[in-house]
Amino acid sequence: MSSILTEIQGQVLKITLNRPEKFNSFNREMSMQLQAALDSAANDKTIRCIYLSGEGKAFCAGQDLSEAIDPAGPGIKNIVEEHYNPIIRKIREIEKPIVCAVNGIAAGAGANIALACDVVMAASSASFLQAFSKIGLIPDSGGTFFLPRLVGFGKASALMMLGDKVTATDAERMGMIYKVCEDANLAAEAMATATMLASMPTKGIGLTKRLLNQSMSNNLMEQLTAEATKQVIAASTFDYKEGVSAFLEKRKAVFKGE
Repeated sequence: MSSILTEIQGQVLKITLNRPEKFNSFNREMSMQLQAALDSAANDKTIRCIYLSGEGKAFCAGQDLSEAIDPAGPGIKNIVEEHYNPIIRKIREIEKPIVCAVNGIAAGAGANIALACDVVMAASSASFLQAFSKIGLIPDSGGTFFLPRLVGFGKASALMMLGDKVTATDAERMGMIYKVCEDANLAAEAMATATMLASMPTKGIGLTKRLLNQSMSNNLMEQLTAEATKQVIAASTFDYKEGVSAFLEKRKAVFKGE
């Protein structure tokens, strides 16, 4: 059985982590399959949004530790550099919105992969855990980059060092995620969000994502310059012309992501 399930629903590629018996913990096979699925979505012009979730009770419990300690396994260095770092880079560099539906525990790298996505929605029973300190490791998969920017330096420091479990409700309250849904409604609400995003001007959304990435290191003057440059690009798109025409003609716009 494949470690990653993919399904196209309209203009949304649904990606499901599929090792439920291991709480969707990552091994090399699943990491490479996820990278391939993300590459496929990036290169397919008919896909305008990505939906990511997990099969079973967990979203992702992080790294499969049996692989990490296996003398014949890839080793920690390769696990980080070849498995997780490329996944995070692809999530941020794909200029299409990515909706993450956290259906259960998101721990370690699983938590940080979720936090790297554009819109993070979680089931009310879900939780987030920076589990690394419990086994003597440091947060990877972009955790030390994203979490302080989402919740603040002090809160991130405490969560990473203490390894506290954060409920979905608390994650929403502290700005870690976008929205909490009732467990039974998560999949439908998250897919509805992904479907709505796929129907929007996704070229402009992609440029917005690029600007958000740049804002992590730019100063204000640099960001204003970047905004001006990207706004010119956005204004040259079909979707801008369609959006303005639809507004003036008092009709619903039909965007193409072009």
